[in-house]
Amino acid sequence: MSKEQKPQIVTLDGVEHDANTFTEQQLNLLNHCIDLDRKINSTQFQLQQLQVGKDSFLKLLKDDLAMTQPVQDVEALGGTD
Repeated sequence: MSKEQKPQIVTLDGVEHDANTFTEQQLNLLNHCIDLDRKINSTQFQLQQLQVGKDSFLKLLKDDLAMTQPVQDVEALGGTD
């Protein structure tokens, strides 16, 4: 008794294909595409985390610098007439 496989539909450029009919080469290429999509999404997520982390550290640096550096008086610098 042979077991019938359910169609595994893959849509490329609006055209549906049954992955069960793919050659080994086509399956390999499809698996590369799927893996790369997963890696791209993971990398974008990590990039968001890195950007937020950098922004936080930059804010901490600015806040610390603002507390340790004297505020210059605008009038003493010859400004605002």
